[in-house]
Amino acid sequence: MGIPFTVVPSRAEEILNGGDAVSLAQANALAKVTGASLPDGLPEGAFVLGTDTLVTVDGLVMGKPASEDQVREMLARLSGRVHQVVSGVALARAGASEITPSIGATRVANAVTDVTFVPLDAGQIEAYIALGEWKGKAGGYAVQGSAGLFVSAVHGEYSNVVGLPLCLVARLFKESGFDLVRRQWV
Repeated sequence: MGIPFTVVPSRAEEILNGGDAVSLAQANALAKVTGASLPDGLPEGAFVLGTDTLVTVDGLVMGKPASEDQVREMLARLSGRVHQVVSGVALARAGASEITPSIGATRVANAVTDVTFVPLDAGQIEAYIALGEWKGKAGGYAVQGSAGLFVSAVHGEYSNVVGLPLCLVARLFKESGFDLVRRQWV
């Protein structure tokens, strides 16, 4: 997109229990924004973006698998099924000293995309696991990689499945007074 940015760590700990996928993703995104370790000298009013992506099927919320056994179970559950990729996005403006999470200062929203997997056999799952693309990926797959071969349909924002719902992000920036396409204040 050509928009300058800096990745900063956050002290937030992601939660996967205690609510539905939309609520959890939004809470995680907001926690990442409010827990961001902002660098010294950050211009007042700079934007701080936090996101979290989860996969859900049958009410089960899937984060990032920690082992091959977990990814194997996730892919078997998604095989031949429709599931949802849910992203929470929080956008805040940095103040003189810290992020101000007051109403109106921080915008929080979500994107939900339905993804349909073809039926997978054990050999396909094992071959995908061996690639290692699943590491660090919600639901244990990366649609922009070899797992794109498993996807027969996407209904909703494709970029959400890749990892960042760009249409949603652009809307939140515009609501905050900045047009990403024109790269100017509105």
